[in-house]
Amino acid sequence: MIPFLEKHFKNCLFDRKTPVTRKPGSRPGSKPPGYGKTGNSLIAEIKDRLKDSLSAGDRCDKILIIDDLDCREESVWREKFIHAADSVKDSAPIEKFVGFAKPELEAWIIADWNNSLAKHPDFQGRHEGMRHWLSTEKHIPFDCPENFGIYDKSRDTCDQKLSDAIIEASEREKPRYSKAQHTPILLQQTDPQIVKSKCPLFSQLFDFITNSCKN
Repeated sequence: MIPFLEKHFKNCLFDRKTPVTRKPGSRPGSKPPGYGKTGNSLIAEIKDRLKDSLSAGDRCDKILIIDDLDCREESVWREKFIHAADSVKDSAPIEKFVGFAKPELEAWIIADWNNSLAKHPDFQGRHEGMRHWLSTEKHIPFDCPENFGIYDKSRDTCDQKLSDAIIEASEREKPRYSKAQHTPILLQQTDPQIVKSKCPLFSQLFDFITNSCKN
């Protein structure tokens, strides 16, 4: 996500706090890194990382929180994240924004399929078949991919994972789609203006950062 932000917002400096990998020479007693946490786990992680950063003297103009919405209620989780960040000492005066990938980051790739997956060499000659299968078998709305999935209360997430659907669509031939390998690369290839036209929550996030980086 950070390479995507740095590519499109060169006037801003981004310092990712979570997920992180431990750097050589981390100070003794520091908490172990978090890897891709979401929901309530991310809330706890935000409190820990923000407390550590502010206690160490780190300062910033804004706090940006981005998470997969996973078909949960947007307003409820936005409030939870803001409350978690505000509860940390010295963080209240800092402006905060919560952005959501709905239901997952892969929705942004779906939204600009022609510039992302369709152009990747791993999927040449089969991306059209993958798209057809995703449209007809998984009923993914390519013009409004944020609408994919229904909330499953028992699992507190979507009834279907968008990323799993893409993986399944790719399994007929190798290489198989990898969320860890392909998603970051394909995200870099998307045109934000195309994604904005199909993903309202992405548009909110992108516009907020755009306006913030003008100042």
